[in-house]
Amino acid sequence: MALAGLGLLVGLWAGLKRLGWDLPALHADFSAAHGPLMVSGFLGTLIGLERAIALKWGWAYGAPLFGALSVLALLFNLPPPAVQLPASASSLFLSAIFILLYRRHPANFLATMGTAALLWLIGNLLSLAGLPVNEVVPWWIGFLVLTIAGERLELSRLLRLSRWDSLKFTLSCGLFCAGLAISLLDLSVGVWLGGAGLIALSFWLLRYDIAWRNVRQQGLPRFMGASLLTGYAWLAVGGALWMGFADDFVAGQRYDAMLHAIFLGFAFSMIFAHAPIIFPSITGMSMPFQPAFYGHLILLHLSLLLRVGGDLSGSEATQQWGGLLNAAAILLFLVNNIRAVKRGHAGLGR
Repeated sequence: MALAGLGLLVGLWAGLKRLGWDLPALHADFSAAHGPLMVSGFLGTLIGLERAIALKWGWAYGAPLFGALSVLALLFNLPPPAVQLPASASSLFLSAIFILLYRRHPANFLATMGTAALLWLIGNLLSLAGLPVNEVVPWWIGFLVLTIAGERLELSRLLRLSRWDSLKFTLSCGLFCAGLAISLLDLSVGVWLGGAGLIALSFWLLRYDIAWRNVRQQGLPRFMGASLLTGYAWLAVGGALWMGFADDFVAGQRYDAMLHAIFLGFAFSMIFAHAPIIFPSITGMSMPFQPAFYGHLILLHLSLLLRVGGDLSGSEATQQWGGLLNAAAILLFLVNNIRAVKRGHAGLGR
């Protein structure tokens, strides 16, 4: 977990360097480490750790272990295979976890999360094979999106979804995965189709997620509901950007907007929402809800609006300041969580 946290902090540093901020670099390829640090080093490691702790299968700790090793490889600027191999091993372990879980309990939500792990594995193998990052990133995004979608589908069972409602979810995920497959033959067409899948999935989540129930309550449930619903809105924005600028999925400011609407707007909204539950489950430490949590949530969305606005208007300065405030929102999230843990330990939580 410490290495995952280190991956997050160094990943933010590399991201700011990549945006053009005059910061020192750990090594010559430091800026290029931003994506792998955030996806495999931070998110992949934490997702694997959460699963391993919940299942208490000793071998399952291979998922977070190899994810953490990829962080060290990136920090020491080891050759690409030394980064890609442990990341691939991490995703292989996570895939094996879900395959075994699905065999024991065949369920749509487990199939979705298992598919997510396989998408991460495929993306890592494509990177190992030498494909450029822009052709690998959609698979990494698929890992995060379908992991979260599967988790939300599991909770949506409380709403007693009809077969047609469940089928719409499956079709949305299938459309997105079809776009990923086609992207190997024609990147622009695949990205366009994947964007359509993201929009369909965001609409399904906005329609059927229990977040609407949570947001009508008080305290932590309301905060979680607000985080989830705003995250789904960013997922729809990301899908629209994919469809509108599919030909630009290579580099540049539009490419930056297409990635970070999902990586920041969607993924980190989900992290903010679930941290007060997942962190205590991993560490055993209490982290009671604090109204200050809304500070990092609001700052994330306002700064991302600034960044995406700069991307689409061609204003590099606006993009850079938006990116700096994105990093500030994540750091504020860490600070607020530490404060909540301290209050919980002192028995002062609400």
